[in-house]
Amino acid sequence: MSLLGRLFVITFAIFVAMLAAGIAIAIGLLGPQWQGFSGDIGERVGFWMLVFFGASFTGAVGLLPVVVLVALAEAFKIRSLLAYAAAGALLLLAGMYGGVPGTGEESIDRPPPRVSRPYEISAAGGAVFGLVYWLLAGRNAGRWRERRPPTA
Repeated sequence: MSLLGRLFVITFAIFVAMLAAGIAIAIGLLGPQWQGFSGDIGERVGFWMLVFFGASFTGAVGLLPVVVLVALAEAFKIRSLLAYAAAGALLLLAGMYGGVPGTGEESIDRPPPRVSRPYEISAAGGAVFGLVYWLLAGRNAGRWRERRPPTA
């Protein structure tokens, strides 16, 4: 496969992985209410709006770092499934690190709010991003540079 073909595969894989991460984020946000859904049009629209938000968040937070990581993976021929999942999770966690507001004023009258939930959802979305990207493009990273013997 030529470099130009590989670039098309990488671009397609990034967009599909962003969509998959958006779906994972939407399911993570709607998880507790999932059983109460009746399937009417408003709930479907709300779900797909959350998918759009999740995919947009993934793209906005990680597009430039993803390009750098993909270039490194192609250069060093990194083809490990675990490496892609961990890199995706760490990438979205790093993007979320400054985005979650503080707990505010603490009191002994009420328990502290659970701040870890957005981080959990973000890490899961990033891992899904990495897994889908690996499935579509990462498992062949750097293979376009390998010489193949001529077939007779």
